[in-house]
Amino acid sequence: MNKIKSIFWATSVVVLLTACGGGNNLESKKAELEKLKAKQTEIAAQITSLQEEIAAIGDSSKAENSRAKIVAITTVTKQAFLHAVDVQGRVDGDENITYSAKVPSAVKRVNVKVGDRVSAGQILAELDADVVKSQIETLKKGLELATTVYEKRKSLWEQKVGSEIEFLQAKNQKENLEKQIASVKENLDMYFIKSEYSGTVDLVSIKVGQGIAPGFPAISVVNPAALKIKADLSESYSNIVKQGNPVLINFPDINKSVRSTVSYSSKSINALTRTFNVEVALPNDNELHPNMVAEIKIVDYENKNATVIPINTIQEIDGEKLVYVIAKNANNEMIAKKMAVTVGRTYGTVAEILSGLNEGDQLITTGFQDLTDGQVIKF
Repeated sequence: MNKIKSIFWATSVVVLLTACGGGNNLESKKAELEKLKAKQTEIAAQITSLQEEIAAIGDSSKAENSRAKIVAITTVTKQAFLHAVDVQGRVDGDENITYSAKVPSAVKRVNVKVGDRVSAGQILAELDADVVKSQIETLKKGLELATTVYEKRKSLWEQKVGSEIEFLQAKNQKENLEKQIASVKENLDMYFIKSEYSGTVDLVSIKVGQGIAPGFPAISVVNPAALKIKADLSESYSNIVKQGNPVLINFPDINKSVRSTVSYSSKSINALTRTFNVEVALPNDNELHPNMVAEIKIVDYENKNATVIPINTIQEIDGEKLVYVIAKNANNEMIAKKMAVTVGRTYGTVAEILSGLNEGDQLITTGFQDLTDGQVIKF
């Protein structure tokens, strides 16, 4: 810049001297003019040269700035990594039963309502059994007479009075009536709807006076302490999923997550669906209900101190898996450094790195696609 100013002042002085110069000698003036023109040409050439140098320096600076690519980075840390088999299941339970009548009849009494806690053997509802009860009363009266006759025949027979046939007939009559009463009482028990286990009444769909028949859903009882998840898995997982595997369970409809383990893994494969059944035990939780949808992750591998990175940062070139990290060159500029890595398992959006990266490395996570090894970067 100082050089340009000097040229400018020199040019101005020449022009000024030309304008103010004296003398009437024409030849002298012409000679002086030619010198000035030569000087002016020389100065113009110097100006042009300086302008070109300035432009070159500016372009070089722009090029230097333009070759630095903008990226985003994240610090590599140790964290837990797991691999799981994802499958959808449903909540079920062995102690989740809807009871119905064993014989056709009318409802005489309903002893429970929805939400009631019941115990095993408790009578939930009674059906009209008047005909059976009347039959039992008739048989009981016949038994009273048969018992009296039997006792008298027995007493006489012990005294050697009467015939043995009469004694045996009386005994047979009494025993037959006792068996009939026992049989009818068993039939009477069919007129009671009883709970086979302890739980909570989840459904009452009958009313007093309503006629019902076998197969009609009457009362449901659920034991939340005995719920489980059932799911069908492809046979390809039969050597992976075993009893005792940890399970992460999510119930999307109620935004709830719990942990459990595989309680059962079927040993046979369904010939039609090529799947096998697994069951996962559930904790006692009143928020869980039969037939709920559950998303389950059956964990088959876990590393609590793993190097984990986003799987999309890994590039494969000529069979080698590569990532880019931050480094510095000889000019102390930030550059991209290519690193070969050994990848373990992958799950979802992350990958386990077995070698090639260290804790604390600055991994390039955005803008790595077109990088070259040693390229200047900024972030």
